[in-house]
Amino acid sequence: MGKPTGFLEHGRELPKKLDPTVRIQDNKEFVLNDEFADKIGTQASRCMDCGVPFCHNGCPIGNIIPEFNDAVYRDSWEEAWKILSSTNNFPEFTGRVCPAPCESACVLGINQDPITICNIEKTIVETAYREGYAQPKKPRSRTGKTVAIIGSGPAGLAAAEQLNSAGHSVTVYERDEKVGGLLRFGIPDFKLGMDIIDRKINLMADAGIKFEVNAHIGVDINALQLRQDFDVVLLTGGSTVPRDLPIPGRELNGVHFAMEFLGQNNRRANNMDLKTKEIHAKGKHVVVIGGGDTGSDCVGTSNRHGAASITQVEIMPIPPEKRPANMPWPQYPMIMKTTTSHEEGCERHWNILTKEFISDDAGNVTGLRIADIVWQDAKPGERPGFDEVAGSERVIPCDQAFLAMGFLHPEPTGVLAQLDIKLDDRGNVATDGYATNQKGVFAAGDMRTGQSLIVRCINEGRECSREVDAYLMGNSNLEAKADSLMLSAS
Repeated sequence: MGKPTGFLEHGRELPKKLDPTVRIQDNKEFVLNDEFADKIGTQASRCMDCGVPFCHNGCPIGNIIPEFNDAVYRDSWEEAWKILSSTNNFPEFTGRVCPAPCESACVLGINQDPITICNIEKTIVETAYREGYAQPKKPRSRTGKTVAIIGSGPAGLAAAEQLNSAGHSVTVYERDEKVGGLLRFGIPDFKLGMDIIDRKINLMADAGIKFEVNAHIGVDINALQLRQDFDVVLLTGGSTVPRDLPIPGRELNGVHFAMEFLGQNNRRANNMDLKTKEIHAKGKHVVVIGGGDTGSDCVGTSNRHGAASITQVEIMPIPPEKRPANMPWPQYPMIMKTTTSHEEGCERHWNILTKEFISDDAGNVTGLRIADIVWQDAKPGERPGFDEVAGSERVIPCDQAFLAMGFLHPEPTGVLAQLDIKLDDRGNVATDGYATNQKGVFAAGDMRTGQSLIVRCINEGRECSREVDAYLMGNSNLEAKADSLMLSAS
């Protein structure tokens, strides 16, 4: 432990951000991390090196957090990188977009502000790239076994790196023209730039992983052919069927799924083919339906387009400001979250029922009919209902609406149909461990679990890779998930 009294001497600090009026002028990252470099050691010194570090349990991949905090405090950056990268394949992603369940589980967070774990993680990985510590994970030898991975999101990429490091020959198939899945075409550039993704993909390619883009398995290439050509097929295509809103007017011009908007904007920001009719929020009265992170990303993107107004509505009640009694530490609490996109400008409303999209004579959306609701107490074993507040119905301006209400399950056609993959009652891929009903075919990530966090998908890819490795070789020496019993790496 670097400084036993650090948490008594210093409070939590984070890097400054560009002013909202400045940062909405482009799609670039706006957190001034470089200006914070001289304070990162102080922030790392706040880690108490707890007897039972609950941050391990809060982190889905079991990052060895106290140890890399200690290394940062001691200015031992290569050591910090080795510790961090031993459990996390993509700290450059999680350090930017992870909601930090580790920080919610931080013991210091019981009565103080928790450690700035995500920012420390981001600083470690950026230092590693700058100093040359980040290198391709090349295998010592090849096994002669081949693995096809369908989908290049975080689960697929994590599995690819792990299986390649074990010596298997890995080919990742991506239906778009660049690798990354929703990392590239779902998360706005101002949160995770494509250059950050490309930097890591280049390292993976240098390590021997093959990437095949513009390869839509199940459409352009029959999945059965892949099953014949490879020893293992791993399905990591994600949960890509969005939840729809079947109300009158849904078919009107100007009503879009959130990912149509976000994916196209990333293409526009990087001078790529838009592929579909342009969706732009400039001068529009935008309504975002859904209160989660995807909805927030629509808000930030609409601000950068120059929307006339932005309103975000959510059917659920407003979350509490502080940790509620039914979500005690170290659980991840569902509390009120104001993102950087909300800071840039947005009206937010909760307990809102969306009833009808209103149109003009040309079939364009011009308004949204909404009403306030009051939630009922739930009966045992049942979901709660709600009552509409009498006299609350009204129409708000809406030239453009983005549906950001989450995802249901993977696409059942194409790959899953061709391989005759069994699905569970939610429409996700059914597995025994990570193995599907078809011999030699495995599944991981959102395609198996349903919509989840990037960091959980990384864990899925890592854990699945152990099972695939054992299937191919009889046993596996790939790293298991770190836990609170792991010895210090320092």
